Amino acid sequence: MADLNQRLSQISPTKLALLAQEMRTKAKLVAIEPIAVIGLGCRFPGNCATPAAFWNLLKQGQDAITEIPADRWDVDAYYHADPKAPGKSVSRYGGFIQHPADFDARFFNIPPKEAISLDPQQRLLLEVSWEALENAGCVPAELLGSQTGVFVGISTNDYFQRLVARHHADIDAYLGTGYAHSVAAGRLSYLLGFHGPSLAVDTSCSSSLVAVHLACQSLRNGESDLALAGGVNVILTPENSIALSKAQMLAPDGRCKTFDAAANGYVRAEGCGMVVLKRLSDAMVDGDTILALIRGTAVNQDGQSSGLTAPNGQAQQAVIRQALSRGGSAPKQISYVEAHGTGTLLGDPIELGALGAVLTPDRSQTEPLFVGSVKTNIGHLEAAAGIAGLVKVILALQHQQIPPHLHLKQPNPHIAWDDYAIKIPTELIPWPATESRRLAGVSSFGFSGTNAHIIVEETPQDLQRISASTGTEVETQDQNTTWHLLTLSAKTESALLATADRYRQHLTDNPNINVSDMCYTTQTGRSHFEHRLGLVVESAQDMQDKLSATIVGEETKGLIKGHTSEYHHAGVGFVFAGQAAPNINMGRQLYQTQPTFRSAFDQCVEIVSTREQSAPLEQLFSGDQSVSPLPHHPLVLFALEFALSQLWQSWGVEPALVIGYDVGEYVAACVAGIFPLEAGLRLVAERSRLMQTQRISDDAPSPWEGTTPIDFAKIVQEVTYDTPTIPFISAVTGQIISPEVIAGPTYWLSPRLREQPQLLQGVATAVEQGVTTFLGIGPGPILSNLEQHYLQTKKLTSSGTNDASPHLPPKVNWLSGLYEGQNEDQQLMQTLAELYVLGAKIDWSRIAQSNGQAYRKVNLPTYPFQRQRYWIDTDCKTESISENRQVKVEKNTQWATDSDVLRQFKNKPANERYDFLEAYLLTLITDLLGGDITPQTPFDTLRVDSLMLVEITTQLAIDLNLEVSAKTIIESGSVAALTKRLMKSL
Repeated sequence: MADLNQRLSQISPTKLALLAQEMRTKAKLVAIEPIAVIGLGCRFPGNCATPAAFWNLLKQGQDAITEIPADRWDVDAYYHADPKAPGKSVSRYGGFIQHPADFDARFFNIPPKEAISLDPQQRLLLEVSWEALENAGCVPAELLGSQTGVFVGISTNDYFQRLVARHHADIDAYLGTGYAHSVAAGRLSYLLGFHGPSLAVDTSCSSSLVAVHLACQSLRNGESDLALAGGVNVILTPENSIALSKAQMLAPDGRCKTFDAAANGYVRAEGCGMVVLKRLSDAMVDGDTILALIRGTAVNQDGQSSGLTAPNGQAQQAVIRQALSRGGSAPKQISYVEAHGTGTLLGDPIELGALGAVLTPDRSQTEPLFVGSVKTNIGHLEAAAGIAGLVKVILALQHQQIPPHLHLKQPNPHIAWDDYAIKIPTELIPWPATESRRLAGVSSFGFSGTNAHIIVEETPQDLQRISASTGTEVETQDQNTTWHLLTLSAKTESALLATADRYRQHLTDNPNINVSDMCYTTQTGRSHFEHRLGLVVESAQDMQDKLSATIVGEETKGLIKGHTSEYHHAGVGFVFAGQAAPNINMGRQLYQTQPTFRSAFDQCVEIVSTREQSAPLEQLFSGDQSVSPLPHHPLVLFALEFALSQLWQSWGVEPALVIGYDVGEYVAACVAGIFPLEAGLRLVAERSRLMQTQRISDDAPSPWEGTTPIDFAKIVQEVTYDTPTIPFISAVTGQIISPEVIAGPTYWLSPRLREQPQLLQGVATAVEQGVTTFLGIGPGPILSNLEQHYLQTKKLTSSGTNDASPHLPPKVNWLSGLYEGQNEDQQLMQTLAELYVLGAKIDWSRIAQSNGQAYRKVNLPTYPFQRQRYWIDTDCKTESISENRQVKVEKNTQWATDSDVLRQFKNKPANERYDFLEAYLLTLITDLLGGDITPQTPFDTLRVDSLMLVEITTQLAIDLNLEVSAKTIIESGSVAALTKRLMKSL
């Protein structure tokens, strides 16, 4: 920046002015770039927990309004038909979501105590935002540290009112962050590690649409590269309803009769909606599925009007014109408007008049402007009303249908219907195509006077099938030519089974789904948690069958299920075969379907052909069964193994170490970077020549007897060696060879290379390095034979009859190479599935790019949250939060009172005190933090904040009469270490 300022200071004012003018022109182009909607999430009345469920409600014209549920308040106690009755509301209806007390706190690593104080609005935002990101195919872990913005419309704080009005004793430090609107956005950014703008917006009813407007601005000016925007509203107390009733805003019959002569107010509703936004240029490059485009947005204010909460028609016209102008759209291009439409005799005529004045001039009655309002279906979501309308419009554009507008029996006589070419659709109709693309407007007006309008455009045809793997247009794929891997995961076993069930149902509902795209989406568009399932499938029916088997607990080929924490995964060891004889066509299928394998094999052929020895390599894929089985030829084995290793590495499966014997040791050396490929092939070719000259049998471990032949020694000494980039275990010693020894001719001329390989010792050495997963690189049963030897030796060692055997771990994972007569793509996917379930690092994007096919992310089921109830009941005597915690400790440890803890500790024998104290601390900390915690769990892997530390130190002072600082707890690092520290003070 300093250098730029220095250069600018040398430019004349005139040139600076001309340069600034040019840049302003370019900036205007950036300012009107369309914003792509790439993901949706919602929780709306009528049990609409997904966009698909919401669309189903809309297209069927369903009314989601119900009587106020008993878990909110006693409707009879606060209802009265007389609007003048003090402390009463004229409405006993609303649009409600189910189970607002339930939340998957464990999923978001929120301790139970904090979850109780967490406003259900914040809980909804977390879950719906996660679902929106999954719908967009975004993996939250990959957004860590990114310029992702969060813009949330939120207005009410009923949970706070409900809690403090009845339970002052339960107010704790978590309540402050639990109800704060600023934290509603900030918590989402904190938990997911976003670094973009994060803010809460309160403009009353227009809050969520204003939030979308601000998100679009942030994207266009470069503050954000991705944005989550929307709003939330949850109704838990009667006070706001009473106030709105007194203002004569609520319809006694609980229905928004928008544009109807009987319009007499709105019905309150709750819910949450979020959209994921990205600049269109970025979405195209990233290959995102684009649901719709936001062309223009605008926000203004009523200013002085007939009243603080009264609508202003002129301001509404102005905000619509601004949105049109910023989106480069003409009024006549707008074919549908999602109206604010609260259903009042005053507001409806003003809004329709504004729409007519701006959008219907020069429009004929044969091509009318269609207008509707989602409030007739689900009620007025207040702070989340605008996002509900936007989600409706996006879904309608996708389906090219306009849903019916409800409760219109007799048009409002105060609206000049004959003056405007406007039609209210009362049944599901096709969305008429226009000369250009379908465009819609969405309005949202706050009773604070803040108005918002957004222009939305359908996704252009040329963007509807953009590949997420290549960023190019997707061609129709033949799904039956290869095998696929479906990867599912969850944070708990029950959630994993629920995920499998959701996918099974999704296949039932979508029998023609593209299996390749489906698997690609699970691999690259979902988080990968500890509980994992890998399904190797060849069709949608095969997938459905294996999902069903998973649910009922049946084992079947191609179904791999496990928990990554069961394995200490420090990487994969590559084991290269040494003397296996490939059969004709072994590797041919991979050669045809995997470009990386083909390129690596061809590279070997090209190098060998310069020495006129390529015939055996070319013969491998000749298909000539007359020479099957193929006579043993080391060059064929080398090329096959090298190509396989390159394929695995191109998929992100990098070896933590390598070990090989005979020919395989030379391949391992190339992979480890000890000598180049050309040198490895030359050495193996010379060994092969010597074997043929001296007529060594195929099963002999050494190519010659006595001293190393002079010709071979000369080649070994001519090779250029380098320090290995991957640890190299010698098959001779079974130990990791130092770089100084392996990177030179001495090792490769050693007579010990002719000795029996010590592979089992090599496995033990790898285990000492933390590696317990071994991948066979090459044909035949190299690892199955090694596994049998391992199990036999382990049995002898455990019985004490073979004390000289190497130390063997309790669990070693053996992953096979290629076997004759089996589908090679299937074998590869099977091994990949096993690696996935073991927790190996895999680069799914590189896998998608490696085979030359183009994939796109598709809509799939989202995470099945495993919710529990976190609530302070108000209709009966409720224990305080601190009492709840103590009750749990009492149940788990049978400590009656706080003073009993120290007394029981002192009464324990000295050799039992440590275990007693550790159990107490584990109970205390687990209860505060939640989740599965062991004495060895590092504190830095848990979300321990200052408030939790205060809770822990306070309780330790009460229970143990110890003044323990927060610093001591942090420095201890785990329950086990803290126990040792506190034992010294007790």
